[in-house]
Amino acid sequence: MKRTLTLILPWLLLIVLGVAPVMLRYGLVESPEVARVCETGKTLACDLRHITVEGFITGNVGGVRIGIYGWIALAATALALWRNRVFSAWLAAATGLVAVVLYCFEPGALALLVGCLRLVRAQADAASPRDQGGGAQQEIHAQP
Repeated sequence: MKRTLTLILPWLLLIVLGVAPVMLRYGLVESPEVARVCETGKTLACDLRHITVEGFITGNVGGVRIGIYGWIALAATALALWRNRVFSAWLAAATGLVAVVLYCFEPGALALLVGCLRLVRAQADAASPRDQGGGAQQEIHAQP
């Protein structure tokens, strides 16, 4: 039971975390009602909407639009490639998911893909016993 929970928990957290940027995008950024309210007055929702929008329109690099969400996803991807740990892989996948949902498609998709692949690999490495030499070795003995 404990092993199953440790394998499933990062994926469940990734799904739960994915709800927040979806709510930001469709509830605040693309909502016509919030846009009308923000044109006439200033509320907390308008401030949050403005901060969210600023995060994905920060600039172009080489003709590709990369906002702060994309840069964070790329940094997390580099960390996941450098360290084969469950948390760094999950962080890359999570930041990639946020970046994809919030309009930073190219770096977000790369981070999401690398993060998910590294997460599977890190979980497989943690689940399989290894010897001191670094690789699993199996010897076959002939039956007498």
